Amino acid sequence: MKQIFTVTGMTCEHCEKAVVRAVRQLDRAAEVQADRNTNTVVVTSEQSREILAQAIADEGYTVAP
Repeated sequence: MKQIFTVTGMTCEHCEKAVVRAVRQLDRAAEVQADRNTNTVVVTSEQSREILAQAIADEGYTVAP
């Protein structure tokens, strides 16, 4: 299932990689695209939206509801 998150706080390539890594720790098969310029993270995964959002938040980024 494809989900789009609005994520603030990503300011560099390292931030994008941290978000991608956090999601892939939950689901190795997930497709993840993080874009700091648009503050979006697009995830294709079977994990629930809440679990994915929490993984991103645990990295220190703000996920819009």
